[in-house]
Amino acid sequence: MSSTTIKLNDDTSVPWIAFGTGTALYRKDAAAQVKQAIDGGFTHLDGAQAYDNEESLGQGIKDSGKARSELYITTKLGKIPEGKTVKDTLEESLKKLGVDHVDLFLIHQPSFHTDPKVPGQEEWKELQGVWKQLEGVKKDGLTKSIGVSNFKIAHLEAIRKTATVTPAVNQIEFHPYVWGKELKELYTYSKQRGIVTASYSGLAPLTKEPEGPLKKILPGIRERVEKDYGKPVTEGQILLKWLKQKDILIVTTTSKQARIEEYLNTPKVPDLTEEEVKIIDEHGEKHPKRFFGSNW
Repeated sequence: MSSTTIKLNDDTSVPWIAFGTGTALYRKDAAAQVKQAIDGGFTHLDGAQAYDNEESLGQGIKDSGKARSELYITTKLGKIPEGKTVKDTLEESLKKLGVDHVDLFLIHQPSFHTDPKVPGQEEWKELQGVWKQLEGVKKDGLTKSIGVSNFKIAHLEAIRKTATVTPAVNQIEFHPYVWGKELKELYTYSKQRGIVTASYSGLAPLTKEPEGPLKKILPGIRERVEKDYGKPVTEGQILLKWLKQKDILIVTTTSKQARIEEYLNTPKVPDLTEEEVKIIDEHGEKHPKRFFGSNW
């Protein structure tokens, strides 16, 4: 069985998969689904200030009865209200979540803290200042680890120029249909600097683009893996294995109990061969498609 945790550059470890409360749960009451996810075996919960549902995420955690020490909680910094600091917003999030610290705190969007109309290095000063504040809340013990989300290489380079702490994680849209030149460069850059890449929308080729080129190859790969495993395997598990074998931290969501079991059982599924990973890479590159935002 492959590892179910990922080591971060600050010597902490994170569960390999998180239950996300964005997208389908955006601005919705997430309590029941969070409890179901925890009851089903998820220990990593991924939230955000911008999802506007941190209170229900906290309620789901409370309803589960799971000890705080057994859970890993991520949230993300949204736009900072005028007159407030990063610490102010995180303390508000902690109250909503019902905990005294989170395990991972991310800058959600660099665009919240940059001004592209300002030329040259001045564009990055606000972002660099926000990162300094994240270093401060880490030092204060309000979060164990700090990182970013939706960052390009230019954003990472900007904060690294003035940082004393390297981001532990960069959470981005990551699946075969964005596996092109720019994502490869960002992925390689991050690997070289010990920044773990986290994926949201990793299953989008199945849920949002089912007729794409992966349709031709996933069934055959699934059949081979299923034969070796001796148990049923899904195409979703094949995509999760593709991500996991690239050392990607996965964020996903579902309202179905069966899917929770499917996702969490993925580490038991035999690995894809190098050739199978390469085939998925190549078919993904043939069909460049992004489903959220504009990472690159």
